Amino acid sequence: MAEQIAGIEIPDSAPAREATDLIRDTTPPLIFHHSRRVYLFGSLQAAALGIRPDPELLYIAALFHDTGLVPPYRGDDQRFEMDGADQAHAFLLAHGIPEADADTVWTAVALHTTPEVPYRMAPEIAATTAGVETDVLGLRLGNLTRAQIDAVTAAHPRPDFKKQILRAFTEGFEHRPATTFGTVNADVLEHFAPGFRRTDFVEVIENSAWPE
Repeated sequence: MAEQIAGIEIPDSAPAREATDLIRDTTPPLIFHHSRRVYLFGSLQAAALGIRPDPELLYIAALFHDTGLVPPYRGDDQRFEMDGADQAHAFLLAHGIPEADADTVWTAVALHTTPEVPYRMAPEIAATTAGVETDVLGLRLGNLTRAQIDAVTAAHPRPDFKKQILRAFTEGFEHRPATTFGTVNADVLEHFAPGFRRTDFVEVIENSAWPE
């Protein structure tokens, strides 16, 4: 019988099972439990929003969405979201998933820290962001019942989560600060990375190579 948490069924396909084992074995418990909560909260929020994401695609997106913060997935030269998106895309193609579906998952992971835009896109993209915003920012908790929240956090606890995830963010991209330009990630480094100064959009325009 498939596993259920808060009334949400965990996908039991071969790719889903392999992804579960992979992320559990290669990322810290913080990332694994957070990623599973993102799937569960994303599924619950999808129901509240009246959208129907494909469970397997949403599950893979959720599992890979923060892998770019940690080795062996963390890179040096692009946004951490794109590291995770690339890994999810490659994983899906290697498991025979159609490229269009892999592209949807790539977009879901790549945009999961972008406000508003994902909600105008495919259900899997919207639900990934909704799950992230619920677990990290506490947004739309009012859409969920106390019993649903308790069931999710009992299966995947979040002790000291706020401090731990902020530490993971900082460690995930403080070595590539330029990649935070124009993103919420710059807020993290401004708080926790000594000497960091965010790239100023106005200064980029004013100091561009165009003659005035």
